[in-house]
Amino acid sequence: MLELYQDETCPECARVRTRLGELKLDFIARQGPLEATGRPDLPVLVDPEKGMVVTEVDDILAYLAETYGA
Repeated sequence: MLELYQDETCPECARVRTRLGELKLDFIARQGPLEATGRPDLPVLVDPEKGMVVTEVDDILAYLAETYGA
């Protein structure tokens, strides 16, 4: 299952949550940065099935489009 490290007040995070909903993808929303990457930036999308960690909102949206549909 996808994991989104995010903050409820972050507009970039909201864009990713909206896109995940549009694609009807199940995900776990986690608060705060991803300790595994050592990056404080948000949002961070983790796709454990594909072994991917994607940062930067535009990169996340592109990854979702390429991997899960337009």
